[in-house]
Amino acid sequence: MQKDIYRIIDANFNRAREAARVMEEFCRFVLDDGRLSSRAKGLRHRLCVLVGKLNYANLVASRDTVGDVGVGLEIKEQLGRKDTYDCFVAAARRFGEAVRVLAEMTQIVEPAISGQIEQLRYELYTLEKDTAATANTQQRFKTVSLYVLISSSKPEEVLGLAEECIAGGADCLQLRAKDIDDASLLTLACDFASLCRSKNVISIINDRADIALLSGADGVHLGQGDLPLAAVENIQSRPLITGLSTHNADELEAACLSRPTYAAAGAVFASPTKPQVETAGLEYLRRAVTRLRESGVYSVAIGGVTIENVESVANTGVDAIAVGSAITNQPQQKCQSLKKNFLRAKKAAD
Repeated sequence: MQKDIYRIIDANFNRAREAARVMEEFCRFVLDDGRLSSRAKGLRHRLCVLVGKLNYANLVASRDTVGDVGVGLEIKEQLGRKDTYDCFVAAARRFGEAVRVLAEMTQIVEPAISGQIEQLRYELYTLEKDTAATANTQQRFKTVSLYVLISSSKPEEVLGLAEECIAGGADCLQLRAKDIDDASLLTLACDFASLCRSKNVISIINDRADIALLSGADGVHLGQGDLPLAAVENIQSRPLITGLSTHNADELEAACLSRPTYAAAGAVFASPTKPQVETAGLEYLRRAVTRLRESGVYSVAIGGVTIENVESVANTGVDAIAVGSAITNQPQQKCQSLKKNFLRAKKAAD
């Protein structure tokens, strides 16, 4: 009986640590997220330490790969995977199942470690949730190249401009409605998010995480004086794309540490929308692009981007451009030209 228990422990220990390695590699190489990767590595390491308290000789002696009736058993499409995220999900499930078995079996032979092994399963659930949220938002934002800011509180103006920008190829729209009561803002945000959703375009609400969640918008953009990103993550009931504004090296470094989906760097040039914001310039944008890429955060150039200077912006390697006043007149045509010129210059730079 003791040998049978050790066989079960040995098999599930191997299954769990292999699964944890898959999770770690996904977080490390696909998401480029050091924190999530470290947490997956930590799960694997602590599991090894706990199982290491058992008699290693008994574990190895119990192993019988040749005589194992489970070897070779296959279920149709058992290893079918669509993508790397699918691999992560499957690995997380394997880890949870294996750790549950380990907790049950070690209760018989080494009760002192059973509860600690069980605790790893609950840590897995949180890691799985956080990784899923990060993967979801990154995947949705990765194709954004033209990001348009719509600054108006008039529903007909907002929705009309949104329609034209979408027709011109905008990938992401942000609603910046000031001087409007909360009830009216929520109604406008709901219509705005619904329109974007119907056109398969990302919808972002400026400043207000609560309005973004209630309206069904895809995300929220936070300024330096808004809620901290950690607070927004605590209240979100579904994965939100999150953006942060940065204007200098200190704000950039803080953004890299807090890990939003994207960070806006600027103002690259003087902007008529926010004349009070000091110009950061192209050199700051280049540094921001490099630092954000190292952190796994998408970069967005903002502030004074126009048809005339978009090529120089694209040459920095930035992932996307954000424009507002540049598309006020003839928004559809301006969006088409900006996106075309940006992508062409970006391709040439690459």
